[in-house]
Amino acid sequence: MTDPTTPVSPDGRATTPAADSRFFRPPLPAGHLPRPRLCARLAEGLDGRLLLVSAPAGFGKSSLAIEFCEGLPARWRSLWVALTPRDADPGRFLERLLEGLRTFFPDLGENALGLLKLRQRHQPFGFEEWLDGLLDELAGRLDPAAPLLLALDDYHLARGAVLDRCLQFLLNHLPAGLVLLVTSRQRPDWHLARLRLNRHLLELQEQDLRLNAEEGAALLASHGARLDPDGQECLLRRSEGWVAGLRLWLLAGRDGAVPDGTPGEPSGAEGLIRDYLLEEVIERLPAEVQAFLYQTACLERFCADLCDAVRDSHDSAAILRHLQAHQVFLVPLDEQGEWFRYHQLFSDLLRARSPQPQAGAHLRACRWFSAHGLLDEAVEQALRAGQPDVAASLVQNLSEEQLLAEQNVAMLLRWKTDLPDSLLASTPRLIMLYGWALALACQLDAAEELGAQLARFLPAPEPAVQQGLLAQWMALSGVIARGRGDLARAEAYCGEALAALPADRYGQRLLCLSALANMAVARGDLWRARGLNRDALELAQRVGNPLFEALARYDRARVLQARGEVLRALDEVRLGHARLRDLPARRFYAARARLTLYEGYLQALRLNPESARRLLLAGVAEARECRDGSLLIGHCVLAGLEGREGRFAAAFAHLAEAERLMHIWDVPPIYYLAMVTLSKCELWLAQGQLELAEAWLVRLADTYGGDRPAAAPESHPQLALHIDLQHALLARQKGEAAEAERRLRALLQRAGASGGELLAQKVRLHLALLRRERGDDEEARGLLLAALDASGGGALLPFAGLLRQQPDWLRDALQAPGGCSGHGGRAGAWAGGDPSARADLRDELLACLPARETDPPATAGDVATGSTETLSGRERAVLRLIAQGCSNQEISDRLFISLHTVKTHARHINSKLGVERRTQAVARAQTLGLLD
Repeated sequence: MTDPTTPVSPDGRATTPAADSRFFRPPLPAGHLPRPRLCARLAEGLDGRLLLVSAPAGFGKSSLAIEFCEGLPARWRSLWVALTPRDADPGRFLERLLEGLRTFFPDLGENALGLLKLRQRHQPFGFEEWLDGLLDELAGRLDPAAPLLLALDDYHLARGAVLDRCLQFLLNHLPAGLVLLVTSRQRPDWHLARLRLNRHLLELQEQDLRLNAEEGAALLASHGARLDPDGQECLLRRSEGWVAGLRLWLLAGRDGAVPDGTPGEPSGAEGLIRDYLLEEVIERLPAEVQAFLYQTACLERFCADLCDAVRDSHDSAAILRHLQAHQVFLVPLDEQGEWFRYHQLFSDLLRARSPQPQAGAHLRACRWFSAHGLLDEAVEQALRAGQPDVAASLVQNLSEEQLLAEQNVAMLLRWKTDLPDSLLASTPRLIMLYGWALALACQLDAAEELGAQLARFLPAPEPAVQQGLLAQWMALSGVIARGRGDLARAEAYCGEALAALPADRYGQRLLCLSALANMAVARGDLWRARGLNRDALELAQRVGNPLFEALARYDRARVLQARGEVLRALDEVRLGHARLRDLPARRFYAARARLTLYEGYLQALRLNPESARRLLLAGVAEARECRDGSLLIGHCVLAGLEGREGRFAAAFAHLAEAERLMHIWDVPPIYYLAMVTLSKCELWLAQGQLELAEAWLVRLADTYGGDRPAAAPESHPQLALHIDLQHALLARQKGEAAEAERRLRALLQRAGASGGELLAQKVRLHLALLRRERGDDEEARGLLLAALDASGGGALLPFAGLLRQQPDWLRDALQAPGGCSGHGGRAGAWAGGDPSARADLRDELLACLPARETDPPATAGDVATGSTETLSGRERAVLRLIAQGCSNQEISDRLFISLHTVKTHARHINSKLGVERRTQAVARAQTLGLLD
């Protein structure tokens, strides 16, 4: 219980006496932004010994500590000790500590205090022995029911070797009922690893204290800052979660320096931030460390070896260790602690105040990056040094195979703006490199014009060289022709290129195979596309390039999806991701972006909207960094997800963003306009805007149908079939049932002839709905069973209409005697194939259906008498993973089912086993032998 001498606040909470200003805890500053998520994390450490908050200046350490102390549970007391440089003397610190403790325990340490006052600073003093006696006495006074939090603020001001040892001793012998909270700009030299191992330490560092997007926006809003979305995003990105940076910006705005809606940093804030950093950080460092900061400020990222090369010295590793220890706005870039960068605002200040020209430093950095095989950064440094000829020479060292594997064209196109046109066309190698970069960026006219420059180097002095140049030109021309929709010309060029390209030009061979496979899908020949995919995958595996293998598996997944084999497509995507696992995380790759996007699309087909949205957003972000057109797929699928959940404004916003980026990137409309328009038509139909949808569907049908249809774009090779499907759905919504049925039956025949089983599955289910509405239950059931028979590949999204509009009818069909063993002439179709796949599909669809209120729950007795038959195959699979300790999300990922479906299965399992919790279900299942 609380000590009777302890002052108590009106609400009953024990407090430190207000009269003793030495231990006054300051109030929260005006305009403080609450950090409840961080306070909650600190509260988790109250069962330990040490709460450590370490970060550079201005990250809100003290404010967080104050907020945490103010929000302590009622039984807790707190003692606030604000440290100063004078407390570096251990005797003075311990004297202050004891006097602070005596405000709670007045007669504590009478003899100990006398010993401290009698000591002579020039004489040795046994601090650890003194502490040992004090802690023994304190242990008898502390009440675990009323624990005490000792807050040491700004420990970096007082720390030293002797004081560090004193505090380490204190931590090692801390009595029950006392916990330390320490804030510091640098991590103390204590045995933190031992404390962490024993779960006595909870530590918050710079990355934890950074404001997240929501907190940054809340801080701006609380101060009335009026910025447009782009301006706010820019400001939050540049501040990197630095609380002081945002507050200084707001302070400048209060003085009238912040114009509304301006995305840049106001001049007033610039001066405040500069003064703050100079006074609080830079000018407090040793002269040699300040010189290091200015010499390396020109580097976007750096390691000790690179800094040595730029500075022509050998002490960079030691200085970096000093900067790490003192947390001088150094941001680590890897787990090994090898690479770093400076905080953006700190870096800006260093560059602006650097007393020496940077061209020489950039050139030395260029040589270092080049020697270490980091070509892209070497080129960037050469351009910053004002040496475009050096940059062009380095670009020539980039092989076409590397470019075609990574397909990060944003980097090459950025260099292109800084290189003179005469340099770009100075060698066949540069022409081909930039020709491919422009083609991959969909800038077809520019790519074709640059490719024509190869004629200047023909005839070549040697026949082999001439044949190689012509073969490369044909490969490039074939890909450009595919982009323009000229399929005949594209097939001819790609075929000739494959016959003539040397074996070492495997990157261009793979792009030709990819283009030919895409055109085969557009022509409805999925079997040929499958063969071309196989050839590409074998070639990629033969050369051992993980990026090419990932791209080949992406193409293969797209064809498998079109054939309805969604689970196999997911396997291909994950195999592709596995090949990329060892690539540097800090770089962006088109292959990884495409795989992530397509995995999101496949999860949408599996009715896993949460996983789909997460993957799609990640894929869009990486594709945007690579300037890869695959983000179009991501935005269109995201629009579909939002539309199915009734969020039409968000859906159209995704499509608008896709169009905006395509326009900015100068992508020809043939690449994206039809796909975006079709997505809009689907949304308009869902909204009931039939006239608008019909007007644009007619235009699309005129372009991609009829006697001389335009070729489908690369991003949607089955576009024409999907236009026909939307036309049929339009007719159905207009009440033209006969016309809708005619269109659907014709489309079913076309899809079946091309092997497009996923589309055929969608058509059958729309027909089933239509026949059901027209009273023909027998044919509707036959169409449903035919669709079920084709759904072993794992696609669930085509059933969404039945799940939403005919749940009871669908449940009856799935639960009919014999499961779905056939009906109305369809027994053979559903009875064939993989029985476990059929059972899984049945279970997944039943799990997606809402439970009938009239369905009685199963009892434990039912399970006992019915043995394992009362648990479905999918429920047994879920139960086995539960027994292995898997979370619901892990079960979702491993079984390719949605989180909602996992939870539904878990509820059914508990109901059937007559239990309430997972652990009870496992125990009951083991008793009944269900997990053997």
